[in-house]
Amino acid sequence: MRRIVGSARRGRPGGRRFVDYPRSGRKGVRRWLPSWRQWLSACLLGGGGLAGLFTYVYVTVDIPDENDAASREANVYYWSDGTQMVSIGDVNRQIVELKDVPKSVRNAVIAAENATFYSDSGVSPQGLGRALVNMVKGQETQGGSTITQQYVKNTYLSQDQTVTRKVKEFVISLKVDQRKTKDEILQGYLNSSWFGRGAYGVEAAAHAYYGIPARELNASQGALLAALLKGAEMYDPSTSAANHRRAKARWAWILDRQVAVGRMSAKERARYKEFPEPLKESRSTSLSGHYGQTGYLVDVATKYVRQRTGLTDKDLALGGYEIHTTFDKRRVLQLARSVKGVLSRDLDPKRRAQDKGVQVGAASVRTRDGAVLALYGGADATRHFSNNADTTGVPAGSTFKPFVLASALQDGMRPDEKGPGGMTPVEALVEGGNATYQKLGAEVGQRRVRDVAVGAGMLEQSMARTDKSFPLGTSTPSAVRLASAYGTFARDGLQHDPYSVTSVTKDGEPVEGLEPARTRRALDARVAHQVDAALRDVAVDTVGRVVSKTGRPVAAGRTSDQDRFRASWFIGYTPEVSTSVTLFRMRPRDPLLQPLSGVGGSKSRHGNALTERIWRDALSGVDLAPGGKSKVGSPKAAALGDR
Repeated sequence: MRRIVGSARRGRPGGRRFVDYPRSGRKGVRRWLPSWRQWLSACLLGGGGLAGLFTYVYVTVDIPDENDAASREANVYYWSDGTQMVSIGDVNRQIVELKDVPKSVRNAVIAAENATFYSDSGVSPQGLGRALVNMVKGQETQGGSTITQQYVKNTYLSQDQTVTRKVKEFVISLKVDQRKTKDEILQGYLNSSWFGRGAYGVEAAAHAYYGIPARELNASQGALLAALLKGAEMYDPSTSAANHRRAKARWAWILDRQVAVGRMSAKERARYKEFPEPLKESRSTSLSGHYGQTGYLVDVATKYVRQRTGLTDKDLALGGYEIHTTFDKRRVLQLARSVKGVLSRDLDPKRRAQDKGVQVGAASVRTRDGAVLALYGGADATRHFSNNADTTGVPAGSTFKPFVLASALQDGMRPDEKGPGGMTPVEALVEGGNATYQKLGAEVGQRRVRDVAVGAGMLEQSMARTDKSFPLGTSTPSAVRLASAYGTFARDGLQHDPYSVTSVTKDGEPVEGLEPARTRRALDARVAHQVDAALRDVAVDTVGRVVSKTGRPVAAGRTSDQDRFRASWFIGYTPEVSTSVTLFRMRPRDPLLQPLSGVGGSKSRHGNALTERIWRDALSGVDLAPGGKSKVGSPKAAALGDR
């Protein structure tokens, strides 16, 4: 009876259980130790379960769409010499093709991050295992990822450090490795990785650390950039002495590692003994670089691109555009230094109330084709948002008179004809002669004067209404447009619209619409020469005999002491470059220009002396001959002399 009851209790004939655990016939600890068959069964069952789970995950997890942030790029603006000026956008990234990354740089990254990249399956099971263990310990799940896994994390997944994300990374990496070539994966990795200094991708990193495009990196520089992939906050050598030590040690290890894995010869390795010190961190080429004059340059270039190509703000916000400008970095810096130097030397807003609120705008335009070489838009684009070089609202005053003279000469007037007061128009241009030009404008016809001014390059919308004051300069052209229009006199009457962008590309493809504007004849060559000669007399009268590096005199126009407009202008040109400078005063939140009387002291001539000094200082280093003689002796004395 007991045997029958026992058999029923065990549930199987003969008294044997389906799972003999705890083990019958064993005592003590051995009763609780599984047999080898039980161990094997458990392993097979667990392995089968894991295999089934992996199969399920592999089938259900597909390659997702790329993260928007992974493909988002900045718009990069370049100086006229091709060097990077600034990168503008939410993400400082410029995507490049793998062929544009030197092989030595690729080798450094592979040796440092994943030596078996070209032969592995795209995943590291050991790395996944370590990540899971770290998760259980409450530590970070990072560790041991292949280049493919890092690319997947950058491109397809969030940056959350969870087991779910790590498993997805593993599965997606297997699929990506099957569907993409190794070169495609490496290219994506190099374009999506974080290098510090606000730089995503190797191209942005090359500019941020060495001021060059990625294609110009050498093997030593590439090794340092590869070191940054381990953590830029720990390996940017310019951040601290400790970082410098870490960066130098890892740089050397990466070079040695390349030899060890066969990606560099020992002979080549021996060439790299000196650590490739990067540039000090500069925000001028990063996301925060929209400051100083750079903001004004970007403003002018972007506006030109929108006008000529049809690209909208929404298009540009998507990023990825490379915008090559006409701006000459040397001239831009010289112009800014000149303005700052003159204003700091000659203004004293703490002592003189008249010196408060003074604004300056300036622009340099190449006469042969209208390229805008430099401009000064204000003290700082982040604090003063209006671009003084490219805005209307400042009356031209006597600088408008050459267009009145040109219209009269174009209609057959002789330059030596006497006008009111016994002066010729040329003499009146030098002396001021408002009455002469007021009558001359009436005789020629104000509509005719207006057409000549617009034909020379000024914008129709900047022209004032035609009345008796119109010939005296009530119109309000920008500094860019006025410099360009004066260039028409320098180029025998040929007119070129000003332009600031030479080309725009995206993904290597050019954007259409940026072909240079056609050259137009605005004035007869005879007329242009006569006006040019008159303006050379103005230059002699104002700043003495100044000659360009080619030996030809400089021509100039300027506002006079007779002008009652609240603005001061000086425009001078060499045969190659025309530069205009304007000065005016404004109060905060008041759109009206303020009087210039007393600005800069009693000898500033209502600010006219200041614009002349800025022009002379800006041009002396780049256009004028160092030994140019003046009426009052040295060039410096001529530039600073008061009349």
